[in-house]
Amino acid sequence: MAQNGIITFKALDVPDAFRQRAKLRKWIHAVVADHGHSVGELSFVLMADKELLPYNQRYLGHDEYTDVITFDLQTGNGISGDILISYDRVRENARTFGASAAHELHRVMVHGLLHLLGHGDKSTAKRKAMRDQEDKYLARLG
Repeated sequence: MAQNGIITFKALDVPDAFRQRAKLRKWIHAVVADHGHSVGELSFVLMADKELLPYNQRYLGHDEYTDVITFDLQTGNGISGDILISYDRVRENARTFGASAAHELHRVMVHGLLHLLGHGDKSTAKRKAMRDQEDKYLARLG
């Protein structure tokens, strides 16, 4: 399948933890294709807690740190959006769950992507279904 669309990775004032970008792009395209869609424009942006917090306050009304916030920028041609990720939360979650920072980064990346693809996580059942999807796609990444 042809992989159209643009996928960008940015790190704002934090170490650039996006490794093997070609592999990540192929993986992201596969997740999107599994849902019957194509990629329009996706941006994955890694930043510090202090940079992500104002987005959480302004757009979600939450005055707390979070690991990922997804902005759906869908215009009709493929899945498009910005997925903002906290470098600090990724590292903290990795320590908490005994995972590598890379594994946790990939988990929050696919979590944000799944939101763009229509998955929710506002109930216990939906959170479990989302986690199952995350695990499925993390296994495919390897």
